[in-house]
Amino acid sequence: MPKKTVNLLLVLATIAVFIVALVIGVQKGEFGGTDSAATEQIQASDPGYKPWFEPLWNQPGGEVESGLFALQAALGAGILGFALGVFRERRKHLGDSAPGEKPVAPGNS
Repeated sequence: MPKKTVNLLLVLATIAVFIVALVIGVQKGEFGGTDSAATEQIQASDPGYKPWFEPLWNQPGGEVESGLFALQAALGAGILGFALGVFRERRKHLGDSAPGEKPVAPGNS
């Protein structure tokens, strides 16, 4: 199968995954975090529960939490992009040889 066709199919599959996720999310209502879901479950099973540990730092507001989450996502995306770039450049310079094989210079195959 040509590489362009594979790439096109992967892009279409990605778009389909996002559309399905959005449709499921719209049908079920708002998106919630696992922290709030866990808190609700704890309150439902043991209403008198007291946490045994207090956080060292309380966030001043929801905006800070969103900002930290966005920073975490940006750092993750940067690291992923860097790793993909390293792998791409490594393959570009070494050719398509398997690990441990001696790379073949372009035009000498």
